[in-house]
This record gives sequence, C-alpha cells and structure tokens, in this order.
Amino acid sequence: MQPQDYVYLHQLEDNFWWFAGMREIAAALLDPICSSDKKDWRVLDAGCGTGANLDWLRRYAQNGAVVGVDVTVAALNFCRSRGNLNLVQGSVTSLPLADNSFDLVTSFDVLIYPPGANADDSALREMHRVLRPGGICFTRVAAHQWLYGEHDKATNALRRYSLDTLVKKIEQAKFEVMRVTYANSWLLPLAIARRLILKPIGFDRGSEVKPFSSGLKWMNDPLRKILASEARLLSRPNSKLRLGLSAICIAQKRIHS
Repeated sequence: MQPQDYVYLHQLEDNFWWFAGMREIAAALLDPICSSDKKDWRVLDAGCGTGANLDWLRRYAQNGAVVGVDVTVAALNFCRSRGNLNLVQGSVTSLPLADNSFDLVTSFDVLIYPPGANADDSALREMHRVLRPGGICFTRVAAHQWLYGEHDKATNALRRYSLDTLVKKIEQAKFEVMRVTYANSWLLPLAIARRLILKPIGFDRGSEVKPFSSGLKWMNDPLRKILASEARLLSRPNSKLRLGLSAICIAQKRIHS
C-alpha cells in the first residue's frame, strides 16, 4: 500500500461502509464459534493495518489480550494513536511470536500482499504455528483473479483467490476447515461492470481506499445495509454465499496432529 492509503484507511475504517459492513459479516461467522463466558482469549491480528480491527477483536478478549502484527511502521503508528499498545513489527511470513500462543488468529485481506510465489503459504504456516491446538484461524482475501484491476495494482496487491484455492492452501497448512463462504456478493455485478466494462475507457483508476466525494456521501449507509443483509443471512447455521468479492475461510488447528 502507498503512504496515502494508510492515511485514508485510518480515516475510514471505523465507519466507511465496506469496513463496517465486513466486520458485521465477520461477527456473524465468528461469534457462534468464539463466544465464551470467560472472554480471556489471546487474539492475534496478523497484518493489523491501522488498527480498527484490533479494537473490534476485543469482543473475544475482554479479559485476555489482542496483539497486532504489521510490517509497516506507519500502520503501527496509527494503531498506537488509537490506544493499541500490544504491537509487534514483523512480516506475516515470519511472525516474531512464540509457538502455540494464541487462541484466535485473524487475517483480513493480508495474504494478497506478501511478495514471493509461495509467500501466502508461508504466512498460513506461520499462523498455524502460533495458534494453540484447537485454536481458530479466520482468513479473508480478495476473490477472483479475473477481477484483478487498478485498485489491486495501486495498493500493491499481488493475488486474488477462488474459494477452492483458498481452502486448498489452508488445508495444506494443516488446518481443519470449519466453514467457508464468499462475501460482498450482492454488489458483485456492479464490481464486474466497474472493473471489466469501465476499465477500457479509463474510469477504473487507482486505489478504492478513499472517501466518497461530497455528493456521494449519502451512499455510505445504503451500501453498509447491503453488507448487513449478508451478515444476517450468514448468521444462519451452515449458510453460504456462492459468489462474491471476498472469500472467507474459518479453520481450526487440530488438537492432535
């Protein structure tokens, strides 16, 4: 990501429709698995960015700890400005953390970035290593390589995934898959139009991590409600969306390997 992207990310990630709506989807999927009376989990956000998800993840660690790892100093500085102090600078492909030390590891749109042909596999193996036996891994990535476009290039994203490819990689990292789904599904037709139809005539330019122009701010609430409707659907046991702009996998580190 570019320096300005971190500034926008810090400004937007609390209330901008995509970030807020995708957290509602994550909650719909994680709450049934991770809710407990003790709330004393140790939680790691691997690739924590500017920190809003660290605040959100405290729902699973009210008496525990939430730790953020990011490779970028600028991102960690924004995390500190939010009051997050359990921070470590490091790469998700070589986490500077002890084995078997976390109950939940999250990766929100991070595997798409590390350079190297097998860097995402290394990151998954590292997340597996730092999880305790029985621990939970939540992974979300951008979906469909055929949608790779100017936003991906501008933010230095290197890859997108089908759900099948993501699941295969997670299983190769020795996780046991618990639940999979696509997300951000209702808006997929608009994304296809933007990236495949408007791109040839020059309207698909640069990063999409930026505020709405003043005349379009009214769109934030309706778009968030669209994602909230997906969250309600996914809160039903065993529900699944079969297409979408994001792919999500929840997996568990086996208690007995």
